[in-house]
Amino acid sequence: MTPLDIVLLMIVVVLLAAVVLLWQRGNRMAELDKSALEAARQEAQVMLDAARKDAQTTLETARSQAQALLENARAQARELTATAQNEARSTRETAQAEAERIRTDAENRVRTRMAEERERLQTALAAERESLKLERERLQSDLTAVRAEREELKRETERLARRGEQLDARAARLDEQEEKLDAHEKALYEREAELAARERHIDLKLQEVAGMSQEEARSLLLTRLEAELEEERAHRVRASLEKARLEVKREAQKLLAQAMQRQASETAAALAVSVVPIPSDAMKGRIIGREGRNIRTFEALTGVDLIIDDTPEAVLLSSFNPVRREIAKMALEQLVSDGRIHPSRIEEVVEKAKNEMKTYIYERGEEAALEAGVVGLKPGLVQLLGRLHFRSSYGQNVLKHSVQVAHLTGIMAAELGLDVTLARRAGLMHDIGKSVDREIEGTHVEIGITLASRFGEPKEVIDAIAHHHDPENGETLYSVLAAAADAISAARPGARRESLEEYIQRLEQLERIAMSFPGVDQAFAVQAGREVRVIVKPDKITDTKATLLAREIAGRIERDMNYPGQVQVTVVRESRAVEFAK
Repeated sequence: MTPLDIVLLMIVVVLLAAVVLLWQRGNRMAELDKSALEAARQEAQVMLDAARKDAQTTLETARSQAQALLENARAQARELTATAQNEARSTRETAQAEAERIRTDAENRVRTRMAEERERLQTALAAERESLKLERERLQSDLTAVRAEREELKRETERLARRGEQLDARAARLDEQEEKLDAHEKALYEREAELAARERHIDLKLQEVAGMSQEEARSLLLTRLEAELEEERAHRVRASLEKARLEVKREAQKLLAQAMQRQASETAAALAVSVVPIPSDAMKGRIIGREGRNIRTFEALTGVDLIIDDTPEAVLLSSFNPVRREIAKMALEQLVSDGRIHPSRIEEVVEKAKNEMKTYIYERGEEAALEAGVVGLKPGLVQLLGRLHFRSSYGQNVLKHSVQVAHLTGIMAAELGLDVTLARRAGLMHDIGKSVDREIEGTHVEIGITLASRFGEPKEVIDAIAHHHDPENGETLYSVLAAAADAISAARPGARRESLEEYIQRLEQLERIAMSFPGVDQAFAVQAGREVRVIVKPDKITDTKATLLAREIAGRIERDMNYPGQVQVTVVRESRAVEFAK
């Protein structure tokens, strides 16, 4: 091997080392830039040319070192190659791990974002469905109201048309009678002139025959006529009084018949069962709850029997008290729509329904006042009026009865030329005392007088409330009209059912007996009066006293009441421990 070859070999080794270093840097950078590689090649070429020029001058000095440098270069080349391979492998593994981690993080972020978006869309869809449902219900109610108004306008148009035809016929008859009266009057005038002439002739003859003057004959004649007419006058007065009495009775009957014909309200009877629709029969199991805990909690809080039978997609609420039944219906509908049914949620929803009931009662009072055409009622009176929606008298809804009495009183007042607005107000308010007569001592008449005076009602309204059961003692005609309208509304077929009223009074008496014992918190008569559920205060009644209390209530019921079959007394005592984590 010549020295030139050795020098060339060294140059090649150096170039190889440079290439290895450049390759290692390229692996770290992931890709070698082509322009940098071309520059390196040019530089290497320049270095090669310079080495060739210097090789001639350094040939002697490099010969002795060439072999050692060659070995050293080979060792370094091998070492650099191994290092480059190891670093390249490590870099590749690190890059793969980092890529896998980035991919995993990206997938997790995408999944999270998709879950959030799905939940948001579901919430928006549910809200949109609820909005559409409410809008559909509102449109249906508006459509029903429009249809009812259209029917009312149609009936009113037909009535006016018949009234117009009757008036035309009556006008024709009056014209004909007027013509006849004119002809008759003319004949009477002619007859009167003829009779006057004959009377003068007869007077002259009578004076000649009797030998008396006209004044003497008139005096004698009047004396005889007075004696004859005295008895005739008595008969005529008696006949006139009898005729007037018959005509007044006939006119009153006509007035009442017309009022009853123009006011034909529907028969509203209070029922003891309400139906609550559910989306599917699977909801019945959720309403019952594990081991029946949900249904027991619901019945204990509302005092209403929850009947779950084979009726498809519906459950029944049974209670004689319409307020409790309506509260239970509102609460159950909220629970079914919400889907979360457990004891604590039931307690929360029932309490919310009780608060909403106040607003519901006020709305019923406003609707009744609007239907009766009475304005200017104070909010307290409107609230009391709304409570009549849940009050019945012999099975007849008292609020419907009051509205009907208002219409009848207004119709009769219009026929008699009285104040229609005041008459309607008196008719609507005549039974206002029944709204609280089960909570305050006294008759509904006495309570109604007190309430009307407290709210500043007119004296005519107070008189109608005071004497709508004894109109003979009334001071105004409005009490007579209110009494007549009250009798018409109560006496029409199907308006009242006495058996239902007696049944409700019996159930209320059961609850009053249970509530009269100390330590009792609430009492509910359920199962059509066959069971009384008594909820006691746990801090005052122990388990032992609860047994004795049930026996005492049962004995009191046996002594004070008459009832068919038997009555079960169930005393419920529940202890709760409540603490808050702060």
